[in-house]
Amino acid sequence: MAEELGKIQKPSVEDFKKGRKLIFIPVIYPAEGLPEDYVQRFNRYWEQVEKQIADLTSKLGQINAIYHELIAVTGKDGIKSLKELNKQGCKIAEACITKKARLEALEDADLLTEFMDWSRCLMIGLQNPKVISRIYESYAETSKKRNEAMARKIDNTLKKEEIGIVMMRESHQVQFPADIQVFYVSPPALDDIKRWIRDREQKLEEKPEEKKTGGKKDV
Repeated sequence: MAEELGKIQKPSVEDFKKGRKLIFIPVIYPAEGLPEDYVQRFNRYWEQVEKQIADLTSKLGQINAIYHELIAVTGKDGIKSLKELNKQGCKIAEACITKKARLEALEDADLLTEFMDWSRCLMIGLQNPKVISRIYESYAETSKKRNEAMARKIDNTLKKEEIGIVMMRESHQVQFPADIQVFYVSPPALDDIKRWIRDREQKLEEKPEEKKTGGKKDV
């Protein structure tokens, strides 16, 4: 069961079990054109993640392995792909690598590209119900295989007593191996970003109503 680091007050070494450990970092990707108040929250989030990782590793030990969704290669090629995908996450990975950690390929390349292609098919605005149903079935089947493959990758590459970092979206459906103790990094800025997104979505939903009623005057 995952433990929310944001809710733990100075855990002692005795609180942690022996065995393999995985630090889960929810990935938030940057997006162009967002207002400055969101950008500030985004930067604050990753700063807080770095601080919590430093705090946790001071108690658990140094990181041995790094995993990131959408990364299917290791070594320099993996770092290059990660830098293009998530600069903030790459910064964390590179800091760990300087301390002898390794970047592992979390994804199976074939399953990843298949999953992405089915995802694109669902996004293009199909009309025929039979086609939509078949594509969704293929998407769901590939998604399941992809999740299982990622779980196996972690199980096969995270060695006994090692500590890993995995960076994925919160909405992932990967079932981590049962013997791995998972620590969920949840800095205050994460909730702040979620509130910002909810408020923005609410305002966007209210605008059509304003257009319908706006401009009308009682005679």
